[in-house]
This record gives sequence, structure tokens and C-alpha cells, in this order.
Amino acid sequence: MVERSPRERIVYSCAQLIRERGVTGTGVRDVVARAQAPRGSLQHYFPGGKEQIVHEALEWSAEFAASRVREYVEGTPAPTPGGLFAALAGQWQADLAARGFAAGCPLVAAAADIAASSDALRETIRDGFETWLAPLRAALHRMGLPVDRAAPLAVLMISSLEGAIVLARSQRDPAPLAAVAGELRPLLDAAAS
Repeated sequence: MVERSPRERIVYSCAQLIRERGVTGTGVRDVVARAQAPRGSLQHYFPGGKEQIVHEALEWSAEFAASRVREYVEGTPAPTPGGLFAALAGQWQADLAARGFAAGCPLVAAAADIAASSDALRETIRDGFETWLAPLRAALHRMGLPVDRAAPLAVLMISSLEGAIVLARSQRDPAPLAAVAGELRPLLDAAAS
């Protein structure tokens, strides 16, 4: 397990609570309790209050998702677009099963919850998806797809993955993730050949 500072624990805990409850269901007291941080640390680290914590939690979540793309590309001897998508879907299958299907993607949870009511957080969510899309587009291009093809396929990959996560959570079954991985893998690999 990674050793985190109190500030990092607060951001991480907020991201985890958003995954489970959305933004409106995530209270700062619950964040502090889960982070096992002193209550006074909120004012110290987050003078902007809940909105600042949520903003940073969503940024952290986006960077974590982007790091999963980079880890696959850097850790796979012969990466393929279909293999990348299957790896991402497999990570989500494992995560959902380990958490009893109780926690999804914080960006999607936040978008469903508050995107229409907070322009600042909607922009954070938009930027978060871009943080994830950028390395995905770059990875697809590196695997042989032209730039004009990599961009829409990256959107297809994230949209399919997120939709399958929602279905898997609602069904309490990882089958939708396996289905989209099985269907998209050959399509994505064919696009790179």
C-alpha cells in the first residue's frame, strides 16, 4: 500500500467516496473520517472547501486513469489497441468484483450528479476526461493509427468502457465489460493494421 500524506489521503478518500456516492452524497466529514486525517487539516490544505477537494479528487482520478494507459503501453512488449482496451476492461472487472460493484468511475459519478449545476466542476470533469483521452490518443497513434483515426477511437474506447462499467454495476456482473472487450478488441486491432 502507498504511504500518503494527510492531504493526499483526503484527496484519495474524496475520490473513493465520489465513486460510491457521487458528489452531493460525499460530505467533508466523511472524507476526513475515511482519510483518518485531523478535521483541522481541511482548512489548512483546502481553503476552498468541498469544491476544492472535489476538484482535486477528480483531477487525481483522471491522472490515475491516464496512468493505467501509460502502464499498459510501457509494460507490454508489443502493445495493441485491442490489448489496451482489454487490459483497461480487465482492470475494471477486477476492481468492481473486489468492491462488490459499489464504486464506479468518479468522473462519471460527478458528471451524472453535478455537471448541470456547477460550471466549474463540469469543466473539471471535461478536463479530467481530456487528461485520460490524451495518452489514449497518443498510445493509439504510437500503435500505428493515424491521428485522425486515433481521436475518435479513443472516444469510442472510453465511452464503451464507461457504459459497460455502469451496466456491470447495475447488473452486479462483469459480463458487460467482457462483452465490450470481446467485441471491440478485433475492431481496434484491425484499425491499426
